[in-house]
Amino acid sequence: MSLIPSWRWFGPQDPISLPEIRQTGATGIVTALHQIPVGEIWSVPAIRERQSLIRAAGLDWIAVESVPVHEAIKKRDGSHPPYIAAYRQTLANLGACGVAIVCYNFMPVLDWSRTELALRFDDGARASGFRLHEFAAFDLYILERPEAAQSYSTTTAARAAQFYSGLDPAGRQKLQETILLGLPGSGETLTLKQLQHSLDEYRDIGPARLKENLAAFLREVVPAAAAAGVRLAIHPDDPPWSLFGLPRVVSTCVDLEEILAVVDSPHNGLTLCSGSLGAGYFNDVAEIAEKLAPRIHFAHPRNVVRSSDFSFHEERLFAGDVDIYRIMRALVREDRRRQQAGLADWPVPYRPDHGHAILGDEKRATYPGYPLYGRLKNLAELRGLEEGIRRSLE
Repeated sequence: MSLIPSWRWFGPQDPISLPEIRQTGATGIVTALHQIPVGEIWSVPAIRERQSLIRAAGLDWIAVESVPVHEAIKKRDGSHPPYIAAYRQTLANLGACGVAIVCYNFMPVLDWSRTELALRFDDGARASGFRLHEFAAFDLYILERPEAAQSYSTTTAARAAQFYSGLDPAGRQKLQETILLGLPGSGETLTLKQLQHSLDEYRDIGPARLKENLAAFLREVVPAAAAAGVRLAIHPDDPPWSLFGLPRVVSTCVDLEEILAVVDSPHNGLTLCSGSLGAGYFNDVAEIAEKLAPRIHFAHPRNVVRSSDFSFHEERLFAGDVDIYRIMRALVREDRRRQQAGLADWPVPYRPDHGHAILGDEKRATYPGYPLYGRLKNLAELRGLEEGIRRSLE
């Protein structure tokens, strides 16, 4: 038994093909039915159609990323019951098809957020980054959110003003497009008007209420996941702090422990994204991995350099502030524990996440954070690290 090296594939429209992915050393595919609108049921025929494409390439659909949670569920605004029912049915259908791991997140309005998608390194590689004062410049001067001034320190606001004054129209447009980038794989972006409308709908929802709504969601869907043989794996907030005044409640080890305790079931688990958690200078991701290993069902090992001013950027796998070795060691040890406990059919897939764009990646139009060669490099390093750790433990 071993961990399952995997690869995120955005479906038939992905510029990276399944035959190419097979050459990377990945055996598992992580994908989703992005063509189905959020909140609608994923039918068994639609799931099997995607599954057959993957199997025909000699690969296995090992995890879903993601079955999106409709905003009505997050807000629990009275219109949510049909979306809960649809989510439960989707889990049942996935389980019937043998797709047993479902990653999801509970971030209001936005998915992962960055202010730079092509940060250039000294070797020519490109990666993404986030600077709080740049985000604040968008919030204060482009979106002009009414409550924005109360969201930032005097120092951050001053840096934001200076940064914004130095941007030409093209620079302002680029910043806007970067921040408004929609869900990865969707190819959609929000407009300023749509964003402000969505933010207004969360005006009366703070962290305590969002936690209550998440807990209610878990009580409603974890039993369905257990009945279907599906393991839910919540993804941490990215970045792990509030943006636009929105509450975020999956940002720390305490948050994760509270979530896992709501329904104390192995079907209520987590996705260990070391970059999302690691972006917070207050998080020790290796410690989280060691502490919560029995409930980790999926992993995104990646590294970041972060600072206490709430800025970070993607870094080479072994060059950042996150201890990737300790994380992989925790995953290997948990894999061995499951094997000894008779849980050999509960392996942990991991996938390279947000790799640097290197070599020929600039010539291929891939989704931000998902280049071919950069992820291939990271996957090779992770597979080698896993083998070394496994042999040392044996």
